[in-house]
Amino acid sequence: MARVELTEHGLTDLSSLVLRLQRELFVVGAELATDPVHADRLTDGVSRVSEAMLDSVEVELAKWESAVTMPREFVIPGETRASAELEVARSVLRRAERRIVALAFIEPVAPVLQAYINRVADLIWVLARAAEQAEHVSPTKLRG
Repeated sequence: MARVELTEHGLTDLSSLVLRLQRELFVVGAELATDPVHADRLTDGVSRVSEAMLDSVEVELAKWESAVTMPREFVIPGETRASAELEVARSVLRRAERRIVALAFIEPVAPVLQAYINRVADLIWVLARAAEQAEHVSPTKLRG
């Protein structure tokens, strides 16, 4: 839903990045769905999260952090429909991150996969701020 909103508002750079992240999340799913006994069958970037994927998210995060004015305090999400949809996606990613951490107590989970999910959630938060700013809307501060 976030990608549709971004596209409809002409924010194609954000929309393209969200599409890329959606595709990469299928890699996360493939790795998590694979029995650890068969981990040797996984392929970096196709069915296993790679360091290159994590590095790419870090690059995007740094790029977008420098492109937007970051709030100096907590903000209430949902100023625009696009940013609200991104915040929903971020919430889902944080939930997945908690479940992945819990899974790591039961069976092996690659640290790079855990780091990737964490950083993608961070990136989505920054993209929500970028979407707001692209529509010339300021976030609502927690304390107003």
